Amino acid sequence: MVAKRETFGGSLDDVRAFCAVVDLGTVTAAAASLRETKGSVSRRITRLERTLGATLMARTPRAISPTAEGLAFHARAQESLALLDEAVETARDARTVPAGHLRVTTSVDFGIEVMPEIVASFREAYPQITVEMVNTDARLDLAANRIDLALRLGRAEETGYRAVLIMNLQIGLYAAPAYLARRRAPAAFADLAQHDLILARGRPNDGLLAFSDGVGGTESVRIEPVIRAGDYATVLRLTLAGAGIGYIPSLVAAGAVESGALVRILSPWAIRTGSLRALSLAGRELPARVRVFREHVSLALRRRFAVEPDRS
Repeated sequence: MVAKRETFGGSLDDVRAFCAVVDLGTVTAAAASLRETKGSVSRRITRLERTLGATLMARTPRAISPTAEGLAFHARAQESLALLDEAVETARDARTVPAGHLRVTTSVDFGIEVMPEIVASFREAYPQITVEMVNTDARLDLAANRIDLALRLGRAEETGYRAVLIMNLQIGLYAAPAYLARRRAPAAFADLAQHDLILARGRPNDGLLAFSDGVGGTESVRIEPVIRAGDYATVLRLTLAGAGIGYIPSLVAAGAVESGALVRILSPWAIRTGSLRALSLAGRELPARVRVFREHVSLALRRRFAVEPDRS
């Protein structure tokens, strides 16, 4: 429920001053506690009464005491101030204490093939943080969808967000051992014409792909796929099934290569294609839960791909 603005238009400092006078018994004691003058505290109470349209304190030349209305207001005001202080402390802790719920979005293929192990190790390190993965190829608006962090692959296009580079990307050619048992592995790019190729994401059927060896050599290759898919996760599955040579990001293919289910073809030739970036809402400081997750993802990927560094 949204708080109604018209319920109170005064100063919280005035409310705190009134509560201090009731709690401590005198304006003098309240002023010392608040490090203000007696006149300042008295003016705060008068201003609060004027704002509320009620007499909160009964005044005599020698004493000041709360009225019945003042006692009733004090009881509820103290409760509200305690809740507000708790909310402020929670907000401050969010910047320094890694805890709470984390909502992360990334592409379907990256979310399925790469993130599970990373999320599992993160949860082991930070059990006080719950994680919600939103895997979609749609580029969600972070504020509208309450997203804490977006892991974006490809070219840096979006503006208005805080973006941190995690790593540069490369796409290579991969095949299953079962496919290579039937078809001899290509020794040169010209040999690809004799193979079944699998592509994803809107590449033109007769498109030219520019491969690099990472040390200055380049090769333009015309790719004519026999199978096309809407995402790299599907290309990976088709390649694992032995349907052909798949054009797959090294991040997505890594697990299958490590297990021996896929073999890199024509290594070290690859296509350097953008980067993996972590996007968050621009602001003064990230919540601790977002910051430690971003650092965990970056460290996990650097460790995993230390054997296959990006040379671009």
